[in-house]
Amino acid sequence: MQARGGAAPVITGISVDSRTVKPGHLFAALPGSQAHGATFIQYALRMGAVAVLTDAKGAQIAAAEIAEHAPAVVIAEDPRGVLAGAAALFFGGQPETMVAITGTNGKTSVASFTRQLWEVLGLSAANIGTTGVEGAFSAPGVHTTPEPITLHRVLSDMARAGVTHAAMEASSHGLDQRRMDAVHLAAAGFTNFTQDHLDYHGTFDAYFAAKSGLFMRVLSENAVAVLNLDDPKVATLVAQVEARGQEVLGVGQGPDARLRLRAQRFDATGQEVLFDWQGASHQVRLNLIGGFQAANALMAAALVIAGGEPAAEVFAALPKLGTVRGRMQKAAVRENGAAVFVDYAHTPDAVETALRALRPHVMGRIIAIVGAGGDRDTGKRPLMGAAAAAHADVVFVTDDNPRSEDPAVIRAAVMKGAPEATEVADRAEAILRGVDALGPGDALLIAGKGHETGQIVGDDVLPFDDVEQASVAVAALDGGLA
Repeated sequence: MQARGGAAPVITGISVDSRTVKPGHLFAALPGSQAHGATFIQYALRMGAVAVLTDAKGAQIAAAEIAEHAPAVVIAEDPRGVLAGAAALFFGGQPETMVAITGTNGKTSVASFTRQLWEVLGLSAANIGTTGVEGAFSAPGVHTTPEPITLHRVLSDMARAGVTHAAMEASSHGLDQRRMDAVHLAAAGFTNFTQDHLDYHGTFDAYFAAKSGLFMRVLSENAVAVLNLDDPKVATLVAQVEARGQEVLGVGQGPDARLRLRAQRFDATGQEVLFDWQGASHQVRLNLIGGFQAANALMAAALVIAGGEPAAEVFAALPKLGTVRGRMQKAAVRENGAAVFVDYAHTPDAVETALRALRPHVMGRIIAIVGAGGDRDTGKRPLMGAAAAAHADVVFVTDDNPRSEDPAVIRAAVMKGAPEATEVADRAEAILRGVDALGPGDALLIAGKGHETGQIVGDDVLPFDDVEQASVAVAALDGGLA
């Protein structure tokens, strides 16, 4: 895309925040939900920006400033997509083999498992997502799917550092905002589709359309779509993908799946898994708690195979997979043998899935701690409580990132779905009481925050780590604290 009038200044950097602009930068003034970025063009130009990328409305908003400073101006119908392409060209590089994963639940686990499998195969690999950048290259993460400038800077740095393989999470927000549009993928995976983020997307159709954009727009026609055929919504996606001529690698329990999960046998520390790959049977040990982890591990295996690695070697690596931080993570064990698990489950489906998956590993009762976030989809709050009440024996309802809302109002909404639950406002107290209730053979699931290390109250982020709190509670109750 060319600037108006054929202007072609030398670009020294790209910014979407006028405060980070330096002389020679291209400033991307994007439309936003609260305000249009064009209102900041005047500040970017004063800081030395020599080019502006925006849409027609943005050019109109900043017409006077553009006329005064005469920067090169690119007006695009889809400036976010153009920004992604510009960032990819400017930073100029990414790992040779990349895959992406979308879906409501499981993205972090699948991305991490994919990276772990590559590492076992001797490849230099990393994963990008909710927990930051992990593996052979590390960097803190701001969003599940970083904005294009950050994303392509990181991808370029990874490639220069020798990382050859990378798996990244593709959030619905990131896909809707075109953050991944210039990433070259060998394959993309779809885990599942359930209620979440309706505060942003508005409707299920818009939410699904954002997710399917990974396959309809980002994934090239000669790449592989790895799809969970067990999810009812995926049938629609299969038809769309096949219409484009893309290869479908189905994962699931049905006969149409090329990578088919046949059976699972659970014990206190993991599970034995029987699966078929294109008609041939395989049995492996997974040292992972939760039946859904088998589906995540097999999707990761399918993505690695789609990326070019031999299936036999991939399957041989599966027993070496380790638990992902904050995903059905064993946080502590009481002296009586009862275990405490921390999981990121923060949707009704995820809570149900986690509790149902934990059940075969537990001889006694399951105790659950659940809450719901503030300033997010309010409709899922009673459903969160209902999911916990239906699949746990004892439920505590507590706070989980209330943000700007009244925590008591959020808890009351969750309690509507679990009227027999015990309400405990303070999350640390709820964890202590949950741990105290554990008898021999029982297990506690602390749902909602997973890997997070802060509790968001108002504008403050207060230090809080579920894993740490669980360990402290166990130590205090079992006499481990002096």
